[in-house]
Amino acid sequence: MLTLPATAAEPSSAEAKKETPSPWLFVPLFSSSPKLDTAAGGMVAYMHRFDEKSRPSMFGVSAKYTTSQSLIANAFAKTSFGEDHHRILGGMMVGDINNDYENYLGSGQPLSTNDNYSFAFLRYLYRVEGDWFIGAQGAYSNYELQGQDPSSSEILDEMGLVGYKSGGVGAVIMHDSRDSDFKATKGWYLNVNNMAYREALGGEQDFDIWRVDYRGYWQHGDGNVFAVRSRHQFSNDAPAGAYSPVYIRGYTPGEYLAQHMSSIEIEERYKLAERWTATVFAGAACLYGDSTSGEQLNCGDSENLYPAWGAGVQYLLKPEAGIVVNLEYAMGKDDNQGIYLKMGYSF
Repeated sequence: MLTLPATAAEPSSAEAKKETPSPWLFVPLFSSSPKLDTAAGGMVAYMHRFDEKSRPSMFGVSAKYTTSQSLIANAFAKTSFGEDHHRILGGMMVGDINNDYENYLGSGQPLSTNDNYSFAFLRYLYRVEGDWFIGAQGAYSNYELQGQDPSSSEILDEMGLVGYKSGGVGAVIMHDSRDSDFKATKGWYLNVNNMAYREALGGEQDFDIWRVDYRGYWQHGDGNVFAVRSRHQFSNDAPAGAYSPVYIRGYTPGEYLAQHMSSIEIEERYKLAERWTATVFAGAACLYGDSTSGEQLNCGDSENLYPAWGAGVQYLLKPEAGIVVNLEYAMGKDDNQGIYLKMGYSF
């Protein structure tokens, strides 16, 4: 991310020209967890602002490879144009993932799985009034779940966990008064959306998913920010593999599933220097409704609660867009923990 300054030999002008920041962005990616081994890779993106009132748009690709010989790659686009009256979010992802679980879905059984999947997603939003948007979205996924050994395959069969194909469409209502997509210091965000997965759209089963995502930001002191996020996911007639996962740092995505999930996180972002911040965070998630085994879960049982806490440090890589590189450590219950190097705050 270097630009070449003007040399002393160049003719002077009445007004010095400002250096133009490079539109290219490279961020190393790293994560390590006792549940998912160690993964490393990178992200390359191109940033562009279509007009002065629109937010920075980003087009990129990323890939990670793990010590369990897993590979995940994706391409994405996040755009704002037409004076921020139009926003498009889209992407494609492919993966070949080998997982070794010590206690899969809380069953007490160890499990080794191989997940092969492909996924495509597209969302369009239109600003209708003030900070409110409405839009539509569509997604298609092809997910294959296999045991890596006979005992693991037997456990998958006993629990009724199988891969699935799904295609769906849905509606979106969103409010976004944040001052930045990537480094918000004030404002609030609310996204309520659904996905109606249907056989007629290329899936193998009809089911529905609803999601609610709220985020709030309050600036205080000399550049410090207090942030809150609350996420909820509800499913109806979904296959077990499409149940709601624990959405909180420190836990392996997909290891704990149930029909519904709710979570809340709080985070304090403390400004250390012009480009450096430190974070401390804590939160909890709850799984409730039907479990993958058919048992009814509720949040009054501590077994269904998943607390997490941690800390991190961030470096502001591209000030003009608010892009930070974020190194975090998160810890949960039952030896759930992880180290993450990624782009952006977690929310």
